[in-house]
Amino acid sequence: MGRARAFQPLQRATPLVSAVALVALLAACDNGADSSGAVQTPAGTSSRTTEPGTAGSGKPTTEPSTAGTGSPATESTGSTTRCHTSELRAAIGRPSPGAGQRNFPIVLTNTADRTCTVRGYPGAAFVDASGRQLGPDPKRSADTPTTVTLAPGRSAWAGLTFASPEISGARTATPKALLVTPPDERDSIEVAWTAGAVPVAGNESSVFVTVVQPGTGG
Repeated sequence: MGRARAFQPLQRATPLVSAVALVALLAACDNGADSSGAVQTPAGTSSRTTEPGTAGSGKPTTEPSTAGTGSPATESTGSTTRCHTSELRAAIGRPSPGAGQRNFPIVLTNTADRTCTVRGYPGAAFVDASGRQLGPDPKRSADTPTTVTLAPGRSAWAGLTFASPEISGARTATPKALLVTPPDERDSIEVAWTAGAVPVAGNESSVFVTVVQPGTGG
């Protein structure tokens, strides 16, 4: 009987050990679930950090590009109104008589299929056969510039004036051409000069140019 009592506690301990093992297993599962949640949180944080970084780097790249197109947009607006050299034909009209003066109209005609404008003073330079400029640049007359609108085929003109060399006694040269630069343009148009000698140095050798105005100056 004594031996039977000694074995009874061992039989009761077996379910207890199993229960403890089950509790430990459940606890391990709970810890695994918490660990998985902890990994997901940094992953979510990493994703949010990358997206603002991409957006931030995207904005500086895009904004300077837009700002950069602001200037060309302004140039484009100007180009829809101002006449460009490639859209104009230049000619020298008939001289008009003056007291001791020689006066020539520089005529600019719109050859484009759009309406454009000219305003201010054209550039003018006498050149020889080699393209070398003869004399200084013309001086500008004291005129008030106005904007001249040129429909296709219409013209504007500016006056080119200088004292007659026979009267002024200025040193002269006979140019091959007159280079005409439309207002606000850089490219010139070469126009053959057939009106003889022009003053290039000495007394009363200045050449003057006026602002453009509508018409042909005839």
